[in-house]
Amino acid sequence: MDSTTLVGGLAATCTTVSYFPQLKKCWETGEAGDLSLGMFLILFAGLATWVVYGVMRKDLVVITANTISCCLLSGILFFKVREMTSPNSRKRKRA
Repeated sequence: MDSTTLVGGLAATCTTVSYFPQLKKCWETGEAGDLSLGMFLILFAGLATWVVYGVMRKDLVVITANTISCCLLSGILFFKVREMTSPNSRKRKRA
């Protein structure tokens, strides 16, 4: 493995692992109220585009890191959308 791939792999690991604390918090609390849906949707679009780029470049590091990031982000989006569509979400905001 050359140094460029090693640096790319390290960067990919750091950015991918960064989703774990937020997903863990959503999982434990079942809430995602303070998170911006718009930001996460734009981020998801960007990550998906990176996956396409990685496929076009045949770059396994880019493909793998961004696919995993999309999966983790999907978990966060699940909690956000579930909270937004829950009949109880309006009651929590008023309280």
